[in-house]
Amino acid sequence: MLSWFQAMMPKEEKFFHLFRAHAETLVEGAAALRDVLKGGDGVPAACARVVAHENAADEITREVLTAVRRTFITPFDRSDIKDLTTSLDDAIDQMQKTAKVITLFELREFEDPMREMADIIVEAALLTREAVGLLDKMRQNAHRLNELTEHITQIEDRSDAIYDAGRKALFLAHRAGDPMAFVVGVDIYGHLEKVMDRFEDVANRISGIVIEQV
Repeated sequence: MLSWFQAMMPKEEKFFHLFRAHAETLVEGAAALRDVLKGGDGVPAACARVVAHENAADEITREVLTAVRRTFITPFDRSDIKDLTTSLDDAIDQMQKTAKVITLFELREFEDPMREMADIIVEAALLTREAVGLLDKMRQNAHRLNELTEHITQIEDRSDAIYDAGRKALFLAHRAGDPMAFVVGVDIYGHLEKVMDRFEDVANRISGIVIEQV
């Protein structure tokens, strides 16, 4: 009787609005991070934009977690809502950490593979935004959701290859010269790779929700 009663009650739809808003901060943050890695005098302002979008994402995360506690009927399992929200937030948190390192070392020039990884991060953010936007009609969009999550995984693999090649090139360029430049460069590559890892986490969360719900 209770399950029938719950099925008849309207679910709280604002979660989907919050998911979409959260995914939008990832797109904006990724675009700002790509601008950071273009280098030049615009780096500090672009880093500040990354931080601003991360702050906006934190606000959305708090709102989602509050709504989970206060809402009687949620669109899907509460733990899945929390995990999806956390994974979205982790992605932009990692962008902010990348910008923080760049600010700390006052960098203004970046390697081509770093910029390639930034392009892939933007691509992953756009795919994530599309996927999150389809969650409110999960059954109708299950096929497309599976395509999107698989695509994110595929481009994460591409990012891994660029990451390895970039570190190797960095080593060859600095092994007889400036070791500090190598250390800092490897740190930047590591943060960029973690951003893509977090997007893969988001894709895995979405895929898991689809499997459970469809």
